[in-house]
Amino acid sequence: MNTKKIVITGGPGTGKSSIIHQLQKMGYSCLEEISRQVTLQAREDGVEQMFLTQPLLFSERLLNGRVAQFNEANLSVEPYIFLDRGVHDVLAYMDFIGDEYPQTFTNVCESLVYDHVFILKPWKEIYKSDAVRYESFEEALKIHDCLVNMYERFNYTLIDVPFDTVENRADYILKEIKSL
Repeated sequence: MNTKKIVITGGPGTGKSSIIHQLQKMGYSCLEEISRQVTLQAREDGVEQMFLTQPLLFSERLLNGRVAQFNEANLSVEPYIFLDRGVHDVLAYMDFIGDEYPQTFTNVCESLVYDHVFILKPWKEIYKSDAVRYESFEEALKIHDCLVNMYERFNYTLIDVPFDTVENRADYILKEIKSL
């Protein structure tokens, strides 16, 4: 059986991780966002904001982590596995900050293909900055546009997840994937 790899993406603070946690509670296989781990590891190594000071190194670590998640998803025996962001998010964030990335980044995005991509729009009512999420809401809107552009560049049809409770958003995603 081929496990369907389903990305849940969106700018910062859109509710992705909450939906992933809800899907986990419902018994679905999920792979969580890794950027916080990369950020916290960098801080332990003495680099406060690696994404800002060493964006290419930060992005390379994220890309490697997301490739590992993709490979882990390929080993799953479940019908679906949900990923909190995909490899394409790395390039979208690089576009957001206006930094260049090597062709190898693009090659990864061409070679790793997800089955479906759900996107969450920035939602001002739930948006919060914290010690790791430093972007303003206005920046979150720009990141959203970069994500849309990047996934469309690689020929994905994005499925918008409407604003609603976490439970209803998770149910919406499940209903959509079962109808595809």
